[in-house]
Amino acid sequence: MKRWLLMMPVAAIVLTGCAGKTVNRDNCAAQVNAAWKELDIAKTEGFAGTVSYSKALGLISTAKTQQQIEAYNGCVENAEKARFYIRESRAGR
Repeated sequence: MKRWLLMMPVAAIVLTGCAGKTVNRDNCAAQVNAAWKELDIAKTEGFAGTVSYSKALGLISTAKTQQQIEAYNGCVENAEKARFYIRESRAGR
């Protein structure tokens, strides 16, 4: 009985750690998907050769990698930065 009581705090900590990994998972996926779509639009509009487009492509690739390794906070940050650079690309900067 005592052993079970001692394991409860450990189980709570482990479960909390698992739950923390899913924070921003949906936001990460949504941001990455939106960034890819926006990048495709920028490409069809002829902005594929700009520096901002290249930066965005690198950031989306990094975000996708972070999504796969469940680093969702970094994924969201990089996808949002990518979307900024896509807007800059489309604005001619």
